[in-house]
Amino acid sequence: MRLRVLAGPTALAHIQQHGLTADAIHTLVGASGGPKWFSLFGLDQYLVGEFFKDRQQPLQLLGSSAGAWRFACYAQQDPLAASQRFCQAYSQLCYPAKASSRQVTDISMTVIDQVFPTEQHLQQVLDNPVFKLNFTVAKARKLTRSRHKLGQLAGLSLTAAANLASRRHLRFFFERCLFHAPDSQLIQQPLTDLPTRTVPLTMANLKAALTASGSIPMVLDAVEDIPGAGPGLFYDGGVTDYHFDWPFASQGLVLYPHFYPHVAAGWFDKSLPWRRRFSGHYHNVVMLCPSDSWVASLPGGKIPDRNDFKRPDQARIRDWQEVIARSAELAEDFKAGRYRLEALY
Repeated sequence: MRLRVLAGPTALAHIQQHGLTADAIHTLVGASGGPKWFSLFGLDQYLVGEFFKDRQQPLQLLGSSAGAWRFACYAQQDPLAASQRFCQAYSQLCYPAKASSRQVTDISMTVIDQVFPTEQHLQQVLDNPVFKLNFTVAKARKLTRSRHKLGQLAGLSLTAAANLASRRHLRFFFERCLFHAPDSQLIQQPLTDLPTRTVPLTMANLKAALTASGSIPMVLDAVEDIPGAGPGLFYDGGVTDYHFDWPFASQGLVLYPHFYPHVAAGWFDKSLPWRRRFSGHYHNVVMLCPSDSWVASLPGGKIPDRNDFKRPDQARIRDWQEVIARSAELAEDFKAGRYRLEALY
């Protein structure tokens, strides 16, 4: 078995009675995770190219970091081509040894230029009648607003310590900014876990906000002063919402292609095993994820991750290309119904 399909209790009952159809999905979720996304490339191609191809009703897309970039491809006029451009540009990234954050930022920016080769591609995202883009960005608060590495390290260390005591303490260090399509219907009740600012996407802020959603602290430079979100420093949306723990929309199902059969709400939770749990928010979630045996069959026996950048470029890119090619196997199994439906919790 290569693909696992796990469903929360509401989703499980729905699928057992009605099956899993595109029209039943209200929201599509995409996690942070950088190169981990290569394992889902085939699923993205199938979902946007076939599964949701004839959809007429709006589909809410919710992502952070790499998930935000993936869904910015979904919302373009030719989503298959956009997703392929993103995959090609990202998988070929190479950085010089001991590169500064400025160098890493400049090189990484070449990817977003491939995702949006013209301003028309930006406008297509804003105007898309079906795929409604929503994504998170973390805005630094007082103790994390340093532009210098030592100050950033000190601020992040304090954040990690406070988050260890309680995730709610994250509010003292970062504010969640939710950038959304102008007519998005994603949020149906206020988000109260962290301070949250909602910002409509425009031609003036879409590219900057997407860049910020992937700006990993200490690795890339922050994006400054995004229009509509006020002055300040903006970082990776995974800081506040790594895998998401939200009150998703009550109507319809939530489809979540994911790298793992578990979630960690925020970036600072990912190394805390007791935070890897499904809350009641996942009652109507359907999660698609690779099986342990499929992951073990990949190069190195693992899903790609950012640590791969420490390897020689030629070997890293070769292995990534194999994972990208084999990700089509997960799509084939989903399309053919070759999976066992399991309870998520």
